[in-house]
Amino acid sequence: MSFQQIIDWFNTLSPDVIARALRVAFTVAGGYVLIRLIASLIQRYVMRKSTPQRRMIARKAVTYTGFFLVLMAVLGELGVKLTALLGAAGIVAVAVGFAAQTSMSNIISGLFLISEKPFAIGDVIRIGSTTGIIQSIDLLSIKIRTFDNMFVRIPNEKILTSEVTNITRFPIRRMDITLLVSYDENLDRVRAVLNEIAVANPWCLDEPAPVIVLNEFKESGIDLLFGLWFSKTDFLDLKNSIMHEILVRFRAEGICIPYPHRAVALVDGQAAPSSGVTPSSRAAPSNGAARPLSRRRRKAASAIA
Repeated sequence: MSFQQIIDWFNTLSPDVIARALRVAFTVAGGYVLIRLIASLIQRYVMRKSTPQRRMIARKAVTYTGFFLVLMAVLGELGVKLTALLGAAGIVAVAVGFAAQTSMSNIISGLFLISEKPFAIGDVIRIGSTTGIIQSIDLLSIKIRTFDNMFVRIPNEKILTSEVTNITRFPIRRMDITLLVSYDENLDRVRAVLNEIAVANPWCLDEPAPVIVLNEFKESGIDLLFGLWFSKTDFLDLKNSIMHEILVRFRAEGICIPYPHRAVALVDGQAAPSSGVTPSSRAAPSNGAARPLSRRRRKAASAIA
């Protein structure tokens, strides 16, 4: 279509049609600008002290409501009867509601999560086997970015019925390290070395003080719990440094970290138990004669007889 044909087509339009088209265009453009302005004002001033997810929900609610009102205004300008349209929309909404029960359950669960506030955008949470940073909290689901940079979407209904661990809810955390030391070691000396390691580490907090607990007596040594308090943003720095420092200091101080040993002896081509009891020691003498009873066993046998 050429430019002259477009002008000729406009000349055929009546003034009433042109005025209605201008009103529709003004309604759409003005409504869009007004919706963005109201959403920005509510998010910036009215709900500036609210959590990020609440501001996001408020912005989406204002945006969707505004676009719905603009759509109704445009349809009214075009001469569409809104009464019949709203009645048909109500019937469609009921049918969609029955068909989308799972979605409605997720929406209700999302409202409960928003009101309860167990986590916020930017928190690190663990749900089942998934651990990551919350990117978005919506009415249907939450979006998580895992530490290996994968995108995970979890429905709100599953979150509401599952155990959720908020790893970064509090500003400080405790890192628990389990150590095994030999029974021959001086525990007071081991405690002193661990305290020196904690004091020298720049990412370990002085308050609360480190925790050193005699946890359990194991088969190969004594199990110790070494708990270090740290700021939640220093997890990787503390983890990498403290493990290296423990190994270096224990080697320098001669503190033994035991590990299980098992000795296997071969008797007649077969592996004997590590306890030293061999199959031949339990067998009868090779000449077929019965082994003589000791004095205590003879007395016991005569008493039974």
